[in-house]
Amino acid sequence: MLRIHFTAEDLTRTTVSPSPDPLWEILLSGFRLRERQRTVIHRPWARALRSIPQARTASVRAGYTVLDVLAPMGPYFPDFLTPPEGRQGLAAGLDSLRGTSRRELYRQLERLGTRRPLPGWVRPLAEGDQDALSRLAGTLRAYHEAAVAPFAELIEQSIAADHALRVHSLVNGGVDGLLASMRPVMRWRPPVLEVDYGVDRELHLGGRGLRFVPSYFCHRVPVSLADPDLPPVLVYPIAQQFAWSTVERRPGALDKLLGPTRGAVLRGIGAGATTTELGRRLTISLASVSRHTAVLREAGLVRSDRDGAAVLHAVTPLGRTLLDADRG
Repeated sequence: MLRIHFTAEDLTRTTVSPSPDPLWEILLSGFRLRERQRTVIHRPWARALRSIPQARTASVRAGYTVLDVLAPMGPYFPDFLTPPEGRQGLAAGLDSLRGTSRRELYRQLERLGTRRPLPGWVRPLAEGDQDALSRLAGTLRAYHEAAVAPFAELIEQSIAADHALRVHSLVNGGVDGLLASMRPVMRWRPPVLEVDYGVDRELHLGGRGLRFVPSYFCHRVPVSLADPDLPPVLVYPIAQQFAWSTVERRPGALDKLLGPTRGAVLRGIGAGATTTELGRRLTISLASVSRHTAVLREAGLVRSDRDGAAVLHAVTPLGRTLLDADRG
């Protein structure tokens, strides 16, 4: 278990990223490729990779080989693979990776080497060889372009829905509400956040705050950096109900996800409808329509715009994809 200790100052500096970190997604997607039993969420993605063009397949295999060595599915992988600059995008993250100091490379790869034998091609990396670092960055970039970027729309939609939930929890319950929304993988017992984790650790934030980063490829337990002196970050798996966009299509699943009335409201909006029109179409009260559209709006499935005295509701691209999936 990971126990994260907060001070009052840490609570004011805690943030939730609205988007995934591309370098973390590279690393975590490599984990998913190595699993023998994949979750229903990631099976369609893994199947899609088997049908990609040969050129992209070569990039996936090269990335897989590198990640299998440098980021093993164990208690430790080097922090230089996921620098803080990754929050600014793939290019910034890879630039930071290339600029990792020789001291840090040697220290982190030496630690990795105590856990498993490393192949000869790792030695130039540990020595800070710039050509070796550039090759590594190029391999990771090509892997991202082949294995992650083609699914960007689905990943972004799923993470947007999860982010809407976290923002709603934060707005309505403050940081306490945000942390409580992270159950069951985390449990907020003020002033400590208990996180399901692969090893037993204590992390004292010391006024630095904590940055939560949602991840499509993170599964079951969150992950964090090994070095407690680095800017604190916790990468967490998005709530599974928001990863529907890659789940195999099953007609009727919409009502199980949203509830029959809320599902009917989403379907009833169609190409657009006012609150009054929805009430008439579904024979429910205007107050009920307003409650359900508010929830759908907070989840990123619906947008609502005032048109004079009326409020016009429209289905977002995220909501449209959900409707398409429900129809099979």
